[in-house]
Amino acid sequence: MIEIRLHGRGGQGGVTSAELLAKAAIDKGKFAQAFPSFGPERRGAPVEAFVRVSDERIRIREKIYNPDVVLVLDPTLLDVVDVAKGLKKDGIVIVNASESVEELKERYGFSKVAQVDALKIALNCLGVPITNTTMLGALLKATSILMPGDMEEVLLERFGAKLGPKNFEALNEAFSKTMVA
Repeated sequence: MIEIRLHGRGGQGGVTSAELLAKAAIDKGKFAQAFPSFGPERRGAPVEAFVRVSDERIRIREKIYNPDVVLVLDPTLLDVVDVAKGLKKDGIVIVNASESVEELKERYGFSKVAQVDALKIALNCLGVPITNTTMLGALLKATSILMPGDMEEVLLERFGAKLGPKNFEALNEAFSKTMVA
């Protein structure tokens, strides 16, 4: 089983990302669950979402305290939240950032990191600064949970004929541009 914690801000689509990933995994015959963790936060406040994906039935029904993967949608959270808290020893932090993987490792002390400038890709492909589906491409590159094509149907279903292909394009571009070290 792989456990993922997503860090974002309210309104950035972190919960949607978790749900889309879980649905795509289920569509591919895996077991998955996705759920948010937030209270009365408002748009812009830090929020977390969680995803579990497994080849076997998942019986755990609690928050993820020791993730294998941490996905950071908003790089400003790196200076506000300890995103690597509880990360497993061989875990990876996947960051939306313009800095290189080497700079992120040095600045934040991450041992394994993946990086993509998801904001730039989202603005180019979608025309808006919402990085959730773009960061799914980085997640897929860094983890190999699914292939990018496995996400196409759920993106079309969720975002429709107009926005679905644009989100899939952003996901694919992020997959190809994600650097892992």
